[in-house]
Amino acid sequence: MLPPLAGIVLDEQAQLTLAELSRACAAQAEHIIELVEEGVLEPAGDEPQLWRFTCVHLRRARVAVRLQRDLGINLAGAALALQLLDEVEALRARLRAIGGG
Repeated sequence: MLPPLAGIVLDEQAQLTLAELSRACAAQAEHIIELVEEGVLEPAGDEPQLWRFTCVHLRRARVAVRLQRDLGINLAGAALALQLLDEVEALRARLRAIGGG
């Protein structure tokens, strides 16, 4: 028997606090702060208590956390992997725009 699925349903305009994002990623707040310091996430707000994250941040944070936990990639490596994934997605979008796929 498969384990039950768990998830979070978010509106595209949803704003998450640091605590909410940490819970959603199953990561400590300190780890999310490190992702911000590394430039992986760029929340709105000037300090951690005021930070607000979007569902895009949630996806990025989850990928970064998984890369670190599952593959043992360090923070800088996770940041680089996310940057490369962003570039791949941008290239795919360009291909679709010109009719190549």
